[in-house]
Amino acid sequence: MTEIIKRDGKTIIKTGERIDTMNAPQFEQDIQPALHDGGVQLEMDCSDLNYMASSGLRVIQKTMRTVMQQKGTFKMTNVSPEIYKVLAMTGFTKFMTVEKKA
Repeated sequence: MTEIIKRDGKTIIKTGERIDTMNAPQFEQDIQPALHDGGVQLEMDCSDLNYMASSGLRVIQKTMRTVMQQKGTFKMTNVSPEIYKVLAMTGFTKFMTVEKKA
């Protein structure tokens, strides 16, 4: 389940455990209000995320592009080693901020 939190002028999107083919469209729909409601400082908290399919990567890429078009910032935080590996292999870590779990 996706949770959107407003804190200290930024928007935090807390992902669920999976972003896959079945729930990526719903995830994208869930985060749309955050993108259009002042989401220029956007953080995606992935502390619960343990699986992401290519459909999830597409949603992340679209989200990042939208934020950048608004001259905002986007980062992913609390990313597990497994998800980080996928993001690195696909080149996402080269053009966006990705912070691993502590």
